[in-house]
Amino acid sequence: MRRRQVGAVKPNAAHAALAKLEQALPGKVLVVTQNIDDLHERAGSRSLIHMHGELGRALCLGCGESSAWVDDITVQSQCPACGAGLRPDVVWFGEMPYRMEEIGDALTGCDLFAAIGTSGSVYPAAGFVEEARAAGALTVELNLKCAGWASRFDEQIEGPATEVVPAFVERILSGKG
Repeated sequence: MRRRQVGAVKPNAAHAALAKLEQALPGKVLVVTQNIDDLHERAGSRSLIHMHGELGRALCLGCGESSAWVDDITVQSQCPACGAGLRPDVVWFGEMPYRMEEIGDALTGCDLFAAIGTSGSVYPAAGFVEEARAAGALTVELNLKCAGWASRFDEQIEGPATEVVPAFVERILSGKG
């Protein structure tokens, strides 16, 4: 999908609900996303880790500098810092996701871990629930169709993210979470 097409997509109710949660509980919410779009930012999230990179950034093949990039990347695209070639700043298969140490620290320090809309089958993200559980966090899966790992999660909520995430956020904010 071309970047211009991604820009036409709007954040949905789930994105907005997570941003609302972050605003209501400042310093207590961290969104870790495997998505490479900017929908969380456009919904208002600021405490965010893009573990698989971002479409709106370019990575230099020479110096490793990551920079904001709005144009298409071609073989002629050059790094503004050193002039070497560029590639999209996204994690490809076989590469280690970004900011794993920071994610690990967050997992071991969290009280609540929610996995939203994921197959839960690709590591290292698939192991996050076990890390959070081992640290004593309540673990919740919110998914269109829960993957059948009742033993991995304390609670499973099935349904479209645009419905179940806002309801879950409201439950947390009302103190019934």
